[in-house]
Amino acid sequence: MCHLRQFICSILLAFALYSSLQAQANPSFSTRPTSPFSIALETLQNQIQYTFQDVELLRRALTHASYSGENNRALSVLGEKVIEGSVSLQLLSKDIDMSPKDLNRVIVELSSNVVTSCAADGGRLGLQKIIRVSRKTNSSAPAVVCGAFRAMFGAIAIDKSSLDSAGKVFLTIHGKGMEKAMAM
Repeated sequence: MCHLRQFICSILLAFALYSSLQAQANPSFSTRPTSPFSIALETLQNQIQYTFQDVELLRRALTHASYSGENNRALSVLGEKVIEGSVSLQLLSKDIDMSPKDLNRVIVELSSNVVTSCAADGGRLGLQKIIRVSRKTNSSAPAVVCGAFRAMFGAIAIDKSSLDSAGKVFLTIHGKGMEKAMAM
């Protein structure tokens, strides 16, 4: 009986060591996403060409207030400021002599279309299929998609501790729409 117990312990120890070596040799071995939501988050990171150090920030960015108290509202506010800052930077880089009045006018014009614009960008990324909402909330509603889109940039800003990094990701995703704004 004692030999059997030692044999079983030896097998379990060998399996534990093998698993540990596999995890070290192949980091994706132990961190492979398994839920559809986790897989969608991984795919989204590939699409936006940004990998989160803290994927929980992206998870929160894609969680609507109707789904959980831990949601994307505050991240969406920060993301909106990231977007406004990126647009302002691009406009002033093209015309440093732009008056504050003209700069504000262009930002207001862009902001008036922001829900349509960011909902379109978010739709192209498929956020309406990823965002977690309650059963009573339409995940395809422009305000829901736009909120998630903006929250994503707020999450990147926190993840990188940099508004500039988040702005660069935004400009990469939204770049073609910026060309029209710059022509104003």
